[in-house]
Amino acid sequence: MLAIANRNALSEAIAVAGSVVASRTPKPILQCVKISATGSELLLTATDLEIGMRYVVRQVEVSEPGEVVVPADKFSQIVRESTDETLELNADADRCHIRGRDSHFQVFAQDPKDFPPVAELEGQADIEVEAAVLRKLIERTSYAAARENTRYAINGVLWERKGQTLVLVATDGRRLAWASGAVKKAAGSETSRIVPIKAMSILLRLLGEPEAIVQIRFLPNQLVVSTGAATLSSVLLEGNFPDYDKVIPRDNDKSVELDVHELHSAVRRAALLTSEQSKGIRLSFKDGTLVLASRAPEQGEATISMDVKYDKEPVEIGFNPTFLSDALRIVDVPSCVLVLKDGSRPGLMRIGDDFVYVIMPVNLS
Repeated sequence: MLAIANRNALSEAIAVAGSVVASRTPKPILQCVKISATGSELLLTATDLEIGMRYVVRQVEVSEPGEVVVPADKFSQIVRESTDETLELNADADRCHIRGRDSHFQVFAQDPKDFPPVAELEGQADIEVEAAVLRKLIERTSYAAARENTRYAINGVLWERKGQTLVLVATDGRRLAWASGAVKKAAGSETSRIVPIKAMSILLRLLGEPEAIVQIRFLPNQLVVSTGAATLSSVLLEGNFPDYDKVIPRDNDKSVELDVHELHSAVRRAALLTSEQSKGIRLSFKDGTLVLASRAPEQGEATISMDVKYDKEPVEIGFNPTFLSDALRIVDVPSCVLVLKDGSRPGLMRIGDDFVYVIMPVNLS
């Protein structure tokens, strides 16, 4: 293999592909990336056997086709630290030579035949959606997924295709985020699958061009997503996702429209005086005013007031400030609507018809 590649393009490719590489594994080849030179492009392939990545670099001149498997971390470090505009890659049976203007690295290689296969998107896509739409859905939901929960299914994000709409839902049992967006094209029957959170975070890195069309295909036990330059594949999680429709409260009767920036600032300030023992802030709505209050034993108390348009009966409720901030941080509109019942029932944050956030109250007594 002999090729000359643009260093910046190569650096971006190995950074994304390297995020898939297994950090700890008894199989050293899973800590490597396979580089294939064909025609006028390089293909970087990485996998941890659950998630796979195929990333194409087109800013390249290929003199001799071929392929090589090298450790992802060392290759990434060499490319990142180089100051050259282009790098020459020259590989033989057992090593890869990386040459710059004043540098020459020899990296020992492994046999490409031993590298596991990585799925690519074949056939017609089940869904085609704009990258900006998919990015917003992921940002609005993935933070609410559980991390290392024994209920395996909620360690991922539920994807549902209903007609021309894609719905993503995530929950950790204490809060639930639901978001929907229109797709460009949908084929086949409606479907419901659970995607691991690691795959979601990697996919987010591939959605940099807002108007790009993303192709999605669901296989029996795998998701395959193509963004043009990159193809991500991931195993799907097994198990039953909670019936989220039953979690979303329908009888909350006290609603108030709130300024997102002002509320987020107030929540962050009130959270300054909370502790592990009192991990909550009290929201009190009464006569056109919202008062946020917190207390930390042996540290002090905080009170922040906001003017709001609220004329219903007074209501108090306690929330985990981190859960509130997580949702307010990703809201990209000026205002949101908070809908409550009483201090013992879940609160609901809504933005239009395409985002719902349910948060369980905390006991502050």
